[in-house]
Amino acid sequence: MADIWIMGELLVEVMRPRPGMPLSETGELRGPFPSGAPGIFIDTVARMGHSAAIVSGVGDDEFGRCILDRLNADGVDTGLVEVFPNRSTGVAFVAYERDGSRRFIFHWEGTPAVMAVVPDPSRIGKPKFLHVMGCSLMADDAFRGRVFQAVEVFARAGARITFDPNIRFELLKGRAVEEIVGPVMSRCSILFPGEKELALLSGRDDPEEGARALFDRHPLEAVVLKRGSRGCAVITPDGRVDVPAFRIREKDPTGAGDCFDAGYLCGRLEGKDPRTCARMAAAVGALNARAFGPMEGRINPAAVAAMMKGR
Repeated sequence: MADIWIMGELLVEVMRPRPGMPLSETGELRGPFPSGAPGIFIDTVARMGHSAAIVSGVGDDEFGRCILDRLNADGVDTGLVEVFPNRSTGVAFVAYERDGSRRFIFHWEGTPAVMAVVPDPSRIGKPKFLHVMGCSLMADDAFRGRVFQAVEVFARAGARITFDPNIRFELLKGRAVEEIVGPVMSRCSILFPGEKELALLSGRDDPEEGARALFDRHPLEAVVLKRGSRGCAVITPDGRVDVPAFRIREKDPTGAGDCFDAGYLCGRLEGKDPRTCARMAAAVGALNARAFGPMEGRINPAAVAAMMKGR
């Protein structure tokens, strides 16, 4: 049985190779790449040497095999990934703006990406963490409800619930954020927001004020704030630790935040202090951003250790 679990969408990603190539125009594409924020996260956990499992679904097609082949090769337990016959695997298309921002078109409603069911407690053993991605809560109302049920199942089994809001504003469709994330926040022990997400969730522009507001409302022990090129900060009720970003030549930021989450939780499993966990997370995210593709960075414990030592 795995220590770290996730329930959420598996997709393939098809990507523009260079900035300034809108998806509205005919042009070159690269892929398919195995993807989906939950898939990127859990594959990174496995590559970092920890037991990892995912609850999800794929179609009985070439895209589904592309995803499962990669996860299985990297050591992820895919026993609870259902293969749906006569269904197509979900797909995301990605384009890059010249200012570094990204545009997504998702094709996953009604696909196996949002058809997984809540696992029976006998199948999950004694998990240490269940990680939840906000994007998994936004595409399908029924699937969101099942993720909420899974949070309760894992919490009762002793897992700590961790959460990356990962808010894709194009998926909110006018709904209030609290409607989407409230039941997860009520169980959350470690939160991984960006600065805009922290402000949105807390109603405070100042990060430390926002974290304090969330500590008052939820059972949080830490807010791990992702600040992009300005590094990250671990805010707890006892104080704040800031960690700078690693300087790299970025090829593709897609998936770096999901890898960051995995690096931090792997550090926690290894008993590291918050600063070291944050440095591990930053190193893992940087290694992924150095490669093109959502989970193509050369991530392993030796590479992370070398980056943290400045090599």
